[in-house]
Amino acid sequence: MEINADGLHFQVLNRRIRELSEKDITINGVMGQRYIGAGLSGKTLNIYGTPGNALGAYLNGCDITVHGNAQDATGDTMNGGKIIIYGNAGDATGYAMRGGKIYVQGNTGYRCGIHVKAYENLKPVIVIGGRAGSFLGEYQAGGIIVALGQNDDGLPVVHNFCGMGMHGGVIYLRCSRLPHRIPGQISCKKMRGGDIPELKEIVEDYCTYFKEYNSDKLLSGDFFVLQPDRENPYKRMYTNN
Repeated sequence: MEINADGLHFQVLNRRIRELSEKDITINGVMGQRYIGAGLSGKTLNIYGTPGNALGAYLNGCDITVHGNAQDATGDTMNGGKIIIYGNAGDATGYAMRGGKIYVQGNTGYRCGIHVKAYENLKPVIVIGGRAGSFLGEYQAGGIIVALGQNDDGLPVVHNFCGMGMHGGVIYLRCSRLPHRIPGQISCKKMRGGDIPELKEIVEDYCTYFKEYNSDKLLSGDFFVLQPDRENPYKRMYTNN
């Protein structure tokens, strides 16, 4: 089933998506409509254009593919499903995710993965093919964030203050030198990507969507593994214990 979103108000577009009995829906002409797929489950959306803020917010098992860029707060508080973006994503990608996966071919903006958390048996995953802005994984409490750094512009894989306030989960940064301004409360360990089974599975899955990437090549490089430092946790900054 196809929907032409050109000129449609976001509320009208989202109502049409929900009312359709068809499971596979292609949406053409998207230009900034918000909340596409919010809370949706059991459907597959193919989006052509640029969806607005909060694409897939509270997503609950739907698969969304964006053939273009996405704006801010993609996957806000999503519980399950996949969001695949053949382009870049804006700020706060994956805000407060509790489950599911977000795969971004290009770059993300600031505060990607802020407040990401694991919930019961759910373990959210965010993979960034390029680089991330400042405050990647801010206040992260669970889940996995991967930045692959596939850029030729010489800029670092992540900007300042990666992992600020992090108290759970893990961040994998593909780079040979640790970016500056990593908080002191974060433990950083350098490893070969192919030696990390969890990361290997994620990168191989990612490369099934973005076929211009080679998983063996990516995994042959060095990754910095960032996790909360148990000997110097953030809670010491906020309590007297």
